[in-house]
Amino acid sequence: MAKHLFIIRHAKSDWTFRVSDFDRPLNERGFKDAPKMAERLVNNSYLPEFLVSSPAKRALTTAQIFAEILNYPSKKIASEAPLYEATIDDILHVINQLDDNYQRVALFGHNPGLSEIVSYLSGDGYVDLPTCGIVHLQFDQADQWQEISGGTARILNFIYPRDRNL
Repeated sequence: MAKHLFIIRHAKSDWTFRVSDFDRPLNERGFKDAPKMAERLVNNSYLPEFLVSSPAKRALTTAQIFAEILNYPSKKIASEAPLYEATIDDILHVINQLDDNYQRVALFGHNPGLSEIVSYLSGDGYVDLPTCGIVHLQFDQADQWQEISGGTARILNFIYPRDRNL
């Protein structure tokens, strides 16, 4: 059975200089875009069964907003420290360690790592993932998360808040 991965960049955050980068909150647009994008995800026939997030405030808050709309318990969101300031290798390591009982996983994090992992997994050239953008990847030949590597995914959908086609 194919694995599905939803790569979701955190919603727009505040650039206040009173807090560390790790503790940056969402801004007004972020709080508006996140529920809208979560609703768009609900309209997808493949809903995530498991949510994994960077522990940074802006990513975790985005994941919590999605969890509420997806009727997913916020306390079950897995916080993975390697997803903050992550490289392709860091993100791939988190993906490869996912529980094989899950077929559909949503992963919340940051750029440039998320854009780079989408490009690496799909082999489709550079994909620039905007804030609160969602890329739905399908891995047709992967029965286990540890089988996922470069060029093994195809992009089923790519949506973002300011997409005029939606």
